Amino acid sequence: MSTLKKILFGKYASEGLNSVVEEMQKKYSQKKGRRFNHDNITYEISRGGVVDESMQFEISSKIPHDELKGNKDMKSYFAEIKKVATKFKKKPVNIEMENIVLDTKKNTAKERDYVKLLYSYPLDDLYSDETISEKIKELSQQTKPEKSASEAKGALTKQGNLALQLVKQTTQNFARQSIEDLINANKQVRTKIAG
Repeated sequence: MSTLKKILFGKYASEGLNSVVEEMQKKYSQKKGRRFNHDNITYEISRGGVVDESMQFEISSKIPHDELKGNKDMKSYFAEIKKVATKFKKKPVNIEMENIVLDTKKNTAKERDYVKLLYSYPLDDLYSDETISEKIKELSQQTKPEKSASEAKGALTKQGNLALQLVKQTTQNFARQSIEDLINANKQVRTKIAG
């Protein structure tokens, strides 16, 4: 059974991921669902979930089939992405190549290969007691207290509200960095293969 902490952290981490999806869809070309297209590659950011004591989400990018000559090239492309991804500042806990077959009009099938990266962050890494204490101190020293831009539903105290807002912001920052790292990895690998 989930604890209140897991439920609330999951909710606010998911809001952070949703914000990054919206941001990327505005910045690049929007596609259906949680996907966007940049430089002829489709990217997707999954919904988040709390597993054990960690927040998890996946990001993926389509392998550009039209630029590669066959299955061997696809696997080489994936291997190169994997090599670059292992050097990311925030490393994924799992990197895999996924093959998806879509039946678009019942008579035709579209086969696509994706690079899928799984990220997992301990719940306690999503906020800091020190940061919360500093913000509470700042708020108490203000002569005219600012109205909080967004109150976290479910938080009964100022500290709880700040913790949930930090969970949302930290998840946003982690997801944004992860997707930008994957976009840059695709650029690097494409340049290497083309060159």
